[in-house]
This record gives sequence, structure tokens and C-alpha cells, in this order.
Amino acid sequence: MKDQKNIIKMLAEAIDAGRSAAFVTVISVDGSTPREAGAKMLVYADGSIEGTVGGGTIEALTIKRAVECLKTGTGGKFNFDLKPKGNTGMICMGRMEVYIDVYKNPFKVLLLGGGHVALKIAEACRLAGYPYLVADDRKEFANAERFPGALEIINAEPHKAVALAAPDKDTYAVIVTRGHALDRECLEAMMRTPAAYIGMIGSADKVREIFRLLAGKKLYPLKDARVHSPVGLNLGGKAPGEIAVSVLAEIIKTHYKRDGAHMRVTDDKK
Repeated sequence: MKDQKNIIKMLAEAIDAGRSAAFVTVISVDGSTPREAGAKMLVYADGSIEGTVGGGTIEALTIKRAVECLKTGTGGKFNFDLKPKGNTGMICMGRMEVYIDVYKNPFKVLLLGGGHVALKIAEACRLAGYPYLVADDRKEFANAERFPGALEIINAEPHKAVALAAPDKDTYAVIVTRGHALDRECLEAMMRTPAAYIGMIGSADKVREIFRLLAGKKLYPLKDARVHSPVGLNLGGKAPGEIAVSVLAEIIKTHYKRDGAHMRVTDDKK
């Protein structure tokens, strides 16, 4: 029981930290099996584990299936036949059924800049349940007091913080620094990563100039579908909170591949 409590605690810590994890539970056994029903194991995306469902081949197969579930974002019930003609290559002469629960955030938001707009976007992320990171070399702007829910606070120049944040295909970046030069450097750094989305704040004239400068470095934001600049949906409003809603709405729309149109009923068809 103590081990199970520890694993549940570790799962809670992983969720709080925004770390993807698969929770494996042995739900039934028949015949000779390495573990009894109720055994639990926590599997992380890199294949590392806490707990055990029996060790050896059966555990290796379970870990492999759990990592696959994390990649697809879908868990479920899985059977392992521990007989010579079964699906495990084992000869324990038993059967084990496991259930894999997947705990994975759909994406994380990287805020490059810790000013007023970033603060409001962070608040919107918290309300929507999306983990976020903040990068700004000014500690008076990027700190745990201003961003209490941040997965990580990186006190480095935003464009240099990109490498430290290690953006992946599940990263949605928003560039909201204090100046045009920093915005350009951040955009350049982000375009060289596998990030799913790159938004940059600014007027249309500023954006065009930054795009022109990047062309000199063989980077073409207009040809990169990930780049959204000026960032956000055209909702109206210029206050930081209004901009934040616009930006997060665009991120959600992009992630779920929706058109952002109204969902209101326009006819009486049933």
C-alpha cells in the first residue's frame, strides 16, 4: 500500500510539473503471472518508470505500450498472454490485463518576455489549464511572485532562453519582449526549432520590417505556416487582457485545427 501511495504521489507531482506520464494498473490476472491484480507502475515519456508490474519481458512490453500511448495521447485496456503461443513470448502459462491511463498536457506555452501582455497570457493559460514557461532577463519581471504557476522561469535574454527552454513539437511560443530587436532575435531562434506555433506581437509595419531583415539570413516567416504575426485573432480590443484572450484563442484554434467560426445555431433543423 505504501508503494502505491508513493506512485500516486509521484503521478500528482508529474501532473503539477506538466510532465507527461502513463499510469499502469494490473486489473486482472489468470494463472501464473509476475504480479497480482492491483500492481501499479508509472511510465514517463522517455521510458523511465516508478513501481513495477513484474519486471522482465512483461514489464518491457508494458513500458513500450505505455510510451506509445503517451505519444498518441490515448490509453486503454491491454492483454498480455504469457503462454508459448501468446503475444509475449513468455511461458508463465498465465494472462495479465492492464489498464493504461494517460496524463498528458495537449501543449505548453513559452512566453518570451515577461511584461504586461505576457502576464495576462499566463493568467489565461492558468484558467484554460495549459502549462507555461516565462523567459526574461529582468528578474523584476520574470519571477515566481509575478508568475506563480509557471513550469519554469528562465532569467536570460529571451532569444538566448530559447535554447534553454528546448522547444519541441508541443511548444507554442509567444514573442512579447520589450523591443523590436529582441523580437527579431527571438523569432529567428524559434524558427530554427520544431515548435508547433510561433506568435509575435507588433504592428503590421514592424512585422514586415522584421520579416525583411530575416530574409537576409535565409529565413522566410511568410513561408513558415507556424509563424503568426501580428499575433492573435482579430477580436478587437488593445488592452493587455484583451490581447491575451486573442492570442490564446488563436493558439487553441491552431492546436485543434478549427476555423474559429461562431458555433451559434442559425436554423431550426433538428
